[in-house]
Amino acid sequence: MNETTITYSLYLLIAIPVTIWVAKTLHRNGRVFLVDCFHGNAEMADSVNHLLVVGFYLINIGFVTLFLKIESKVQEVTGVFEALSEKLGVVLLVLGGMHFLNLYIFSKLRQNPNAQPPIMPVKGTY
Repeated sequence: MNETTITYSLYLLIAIPVTIWVAKTLHRNGRVFLVDCFHGNAEMADSVNHLLVVGFYLINIGFVTLFLKIESKVQEVTGVFEALSEKLGVVLLVLGGMHFLNLYIFSKLRQNPNAQPPIMPVKGTY
């Protein structure tokens, strides 16, 4: 196995579990925040929380896989670490950026006291 293949393997073995850990942490700890954003509507908050996690997985795992390709052949052990640090650094920045974007959007919703949560669909009408 050459250094490029090792780099690809390590990148996926680190980036995907980190993405899963971040998603689970946000899901678990974001509920209270979302319930407050939706003015105590726990059912809506739980639904949005789940949808956010699904979108988070799709976007971030999609990004991780699209960002896999390394432009030049990795040589030696130092090249493995350099390529991994670049790839994982960008992935972590994207994860953090998405997190802060979501916080910003929901904090704006939370700050507007006149904002009404979306109307729940009536069962059997969709």
